[in-house]
Amino acid sequence: QLQLVEYGGGLVQAGDSLRLSCVVSGGTFVDKSMAWFRQVPGKEREFVAAISSNSVLEQYADSVKGRFTISRDNRLNTVYLQMNSLKQEDTAVYYCAIRAESWPAMTIHDYDYWGQGTQVTVSS
Repeated sequence: QLQLVEYGGGLVQAGDSLRLSCVVSGGTFVDKSMAWFRQVPGKEREFVAAISSNSVLEQYADSVKGRFTISRDNRLNTVYLQMNSLKQEDTAVYYCAIRAESWPAMTIHDYDYWGQGTQVTVSS
């Protein structure tokens, strides 16, 4: 069974940058698409970014477009989320997810396995 572990969350100030990592183990990685979602208490989990298995396709939520970049290293079974120009509204628990298909998707139900989440807090 696939396992996903996120790293890199923390407390930063508005305008700062942060990079999240998600390491996948327990199965093949290179043929699967990956995504990042985030959730704040009392709200639904929302899509942030996704990437195809071969890194050719990337998708972003409008709220992060131009500030966040998703990437992956198939040699390391790792997907990254580079977050620049962070805003207070980016504060959330960030989750990585993986799905069996090679092309990315933007809805929660498209993903099969999830990490435990990492907290990102952006202060003013």
